[in-house]
Amino acid sequence: MTGRVPASPHPNVRVDGVGHVVTVTIDRPGSRNGCTGDMWVALGAIFQDLRYSGARAVVLTGANGEFCSGADLTGAGAEGDSSEPSAPMLDAMRVLGDVVLSIHGCPVPVVAKVDGLCVGAGLGLALAVDLTWCSDRARFSAIFAKRGISLDFGTSWLLRQRLPVHKAKEMALTAKVLSAQEAFDLGLVNAVVPTDELDSATAEVVGAIAGGPPIALSITKRELDNAAGSSLAQALEAEALAQSVNVHTEDMREAMVAWFERRPAKFTGR
Repeated sequence: MTGRVPASPHPNVRVDGVGHVVTVTIDRPGSRNGCTGDMWVALGAIFQDLRYSGARAVVLTGANGEFCSGADLTGAGAEGDSSEPSAPMLDAMRVLGDVVLSIHGCPVPVVAKVDGLCVGAGLGLALAVDLTWCSDRARFSAIFAKRGISLDFGTSWLLRQRLPVHKAKEMALTAKVLSAQEAFDLGLVNAVVPTDELDSATAEVVGAIAGGPPIALSITKRELDNAAGSSLAQALEAEALAQSVNVHTEDMREAMVAWFERRPAKFTGR
């Protein structure tokens, strides 16, 4: 990859890089990529590292035809060892909260590539990123009620960012499983494509992002994330400050020259 590929601190979470794109893959066969506590921590550490890696886009996905079945509730670690004493629940949930913030707050645009099961904390994982592309066999559920618990992994907030409140409540209170098409019709995901086209469709959108001006796109991501909690006046001031940064970048100068010369711009992130 152009830049640095962060090392993965966990054997069930792979990190690979090609060009300006990093792919983070949850790979835990036999559990439908259910994540143990140390896997969640590893994901948080990886996304913290991605901030400074030089990546321009990130793909978050799962292996073995599944995205993520949520948290592993068996207590087993990577090697099935559950002999270590568990942390107090409040501490564990706060650690999980830090993982959500690390993923959602990553300044690099992140696209979830979802195939198969995407439920519980796995659903939260797909919602914590910027865009979600899924296969036509993907299935989504805020399954927490079926486990006797309330929403976590940020889904109480993340669902409301994508859905009207009555639809978010319907998902959460019924714990129903949505097909890929139902998720798309609700506005939960960006696109549904045939399973054998998922890789190419995701690569196309990720390529478009990675080919853009990294500084400007990172700022744009922040602007849109902050919009729900700001007034129009605050948003306008943030835009003014952002443009005062952009006008001094080499990328903006390159964009203007490329437009004048009628050719695609080649952005360097400077």
